[in-house]
Amino acid sequence: MKHRIPIRVYYEDTDAGGVVYHANFLKFAERGRTEFLRAVGYENLELKKSKGLIFVVRHISVDYLKPAFLDDSLIMQSTIETMKNTSFTMHQAVFREKRAENGGVEAELICDMHVVLVCVETEKIKPARIPDEIKQAFIGYRE
Repeated sequence: MKHRIPIRVYYEDTDAGGVVYHANFLKFAERGRTEFLRAVGYENLELKKSKGLIFVVRHISVDYLKPAFLDDSLIMQSTIETMKNTSFTMHQAVFREKRAENGGVEAELICDMHVVLVCVETEKIKPARIPDEIKQAFIGYRE
């Protein structure tokens, strides 16, 4: 299964050239990861309060394939690629929605990301095991 959220491009997202500023795709990805966690039953703040855990980005690779423009309707898609004891890798992709000639909607891949996240204990600021119940919640979103 793939988790998807809609994103609309606003003026604040664009640069002087009228396209989405490259760093804003990282913000879109963060929103996608946050909403993904909510969809599987966890919220960042509650996870921190109840378990003393947070997920931090260790590595991210981004391929910018095509520009996005003001008022574009985008979809941020998130899936789990790999799971380890203290980390996992997400595949996140941004698609632009556009009307097809037949009246339907087509999705065009414009940005492709791979994000390694580490589970960190907030008090010690050290890697921690991802709780089994969280791993179980992620299973349905494996690629």
